[in-house]
Amino acid sequence: MAQTLLRRRARGFTLIELMVTVAIAAILASVAVPMYRDYVLRSRIIDATSKLSDFRVRMEQYFMDNRTYADGGKCGVADPKDIDDAAFTITCADPSATAYTATAKGKESKGMKGFEYQIVASGAKKTNSVPTGWTSKDDCWVTKRDGSC
Repeated sequence: MAQTLLRRRARGFTLIELMVTVAIAAILASVAVPMYRDYVLRSRIIDATSKLSDFRVRMEQYFMDNRTYADGGKCGVADPKDIDDAAFTITCADPSATAYTATAKGKESKGMKGFEYQIVASGAKKTNSVPTGWTSKDDCWVTKRDGSC
């Protein structure tokens, strides 16, 4: 009977243990969320630069067939279709017999405001602009916040 009167030990977590767990989770989230956001931005940039490269190949094919990049004041091939979920709009401007400029401009609605990339007939790649906090270079397509290409 004396044994039944012994108090059972309480089970569960203390408030301090829960606070430590929440603090650790907050620290991990403060590192992981910005890294994930940069990862998503980079994937969208790669998609845009890939489309610019593909556009250049199609323009070169058109040039080989027609000996000009222009087709009545516009580029010889159609701009890549602007799909609703695409983060960039790709356009071709200033076509002539021997030159053109293709530009990928980030959409604000997709969180890509401030990004603008360009390629010309010679194959030269250029970063026209990047958002605040990013380092820009003129002679390549910047794909990372630190300015690396």
